Amino acid sequence: MVWTVYIIKCKDNSLYTGITTDINRRFHEHQNDDNKSSKYCLMRRPLVLVFKSRPFQNRSKASKEEYRIRNLTHEEKKNVIRNKSLNLIFKNN
Repeated sequence: MVWTVYIIKCKDNSLYTGITTDINRRFHEHQNDDNKSSKYCLMRRPLVLVFKSRPFQNRSKASKEEYRIRNLTHEEKKNVIRNKSLNLIFKNN
């Protein structure tokens, strides 16, 4: 199973980070499904998917990367989005 880390920009310009095995399904849930959206995204629609990482081969590595991104400042997250790359953040451990 392949995992993806993603970042969503909310209407208040905040950035939500998550992981999934199906980015299209998960974004649709955040945007349209009140029962499956995260509480954070539910209150901040409309949403825009602004970043999708390279694939991770297991949930553990994707979760570690999600955690690292969540701990970045807003400006650092914007740099990740601008660069469309996690190379500066993610190191194969």
